[in-house]
Amino acid sequence: MNVKIFTIEKSSDKALDAIASEYTKMISRFAKVEEIKIFNKQIASAQMIGEREAKSSYTKAYESHLKGYNVALDVKGEHLSSEQFSTLFDQDVSINFFIGGAFGFEEAFLSQTQKIISLSRLTYAHKIAKVVLFEQVYRGLCIKNKHPYHK
Repeated sequence: MNVKIFTIEKSSDKALDAIASEYTKMISRFAKVEEIKIFNKQIASAQMIGEREAKSSYTKAYESHLKGYNVALDVKGEHLSSEQFSTLFDQDVSINFFIGGAFGFEEAFLSQTQKIISLSRLTYAHKIAKVVLFEQVYRGLCIKNKHPYHK
């Protein structure tokens, strides 16, 4: 199984990156996992112009990566339990998670994904949401593989 986590982020946080790295190591027992950070001049410029332009730039940055089973994290997405989340790993050998930028996603992008989920009704900083997602990927794979971490 291959798991890719795509993020729109211009800077890193060493402490949070260390946590994500630790989860990457733990996930690697069950699946190949890769984090892909995307930020370019087009995104930076678009975010300075406005919401519509920013969302469009995220779509352009992400569209070429829509291969396999694609899951977008969006405030309007479905709320899942950890057990329900674990069933995402039954879908395909390649699963991609997309975390939107500061302005979220265009409807056009969301319509190209197979699933839209929300991590919470709360709003998280982008970097926190990424760490929460890494933990849930690990938890979901543990559930799928009957590993005791979940309990």
